[in-house]
Amino acid sequence: MSSEPPPGSGQQPPEDDPFRKRPPGEQPGEGAGSPYDPRYPAGGPGGGQGPYEGPPSGGQGPYEGPPGGGPYGGSPYGGGSYPTDPLAGMPPLADSGKRTLARIIDMILVGVVVWLLTWGFGVNEYDVDSDRIEVGKSFWQSGVAAVLYIAYDTLLTARTGQTLGKKLLHMRVANLDDGATPSAQNALMRAAVLWIPFAFCCACVWTAISGGWSFFDRPYKQGLHDKAAKTVVVSTN
Repeated sequence: MSSEPPPGSGQQPPEDDPFRKRPPGEQPGEGAGSPYDPRYPAGGPGGGQGPYEGPPSGGQGPYEGPPGGGPYGGSPYGGGSYPTDPLAGMPPLADSGKRTLARIIDMILVGVVVWLLTWGFGVNEYDVDSDRIEVGKSFWQSGVAAVLYIAYDTLLTARTGQTLGKKLLHMRVANLDDGATPSAQNALMRAAVLWIPFAFCCACVWTAISGGWSFFDRPYKQGLHDKAAKTVVVSTN
């Protein structure tokens, strides 16, 4: 079974990424073991076989599927030779309610910075003077908000998979195909889909639609921004 992520999923996760899912057939000493269960270092207790390496006879592991790419093959986005469930070996998906709370925390933190910057330059959301709205100033503030929100989300997600809100509530963003921390490209895509409409046109409505999608999406609980970047949000507890 190929351990390479499907085409278009971003760069290959580095070998030292602590969240990268290990191939089922990885031999003792070739990796750091499962990052999701500290009870099983590489090779299993006592240097024996790991919990997912298959029978001693060298047969197939429980997640490899039948030979020839049968009904268990294929990644969730097509191509490759991946198990039916790409979440196998990853922590449980994060609760959608906790995701919403983490997003509110992030919005407040970045919103305070946006307000301080624009207030320092004498820019309000709307300046009404003689029944006239200064649209230019409003657009300038929206631009500042978009840049700061996208930069905040992209940098922290690409670095650890966690914004401050997610870190406080013990969850992180992971690639759907391999469980690794998203690349900068995927993190930017995810942030742009979420924050550009939020900043320029329909803040509350778009946040409710994009983030609230995870309440109804099955089986991966993805928001629209997750679908664009092919990511999921998992618990770190």
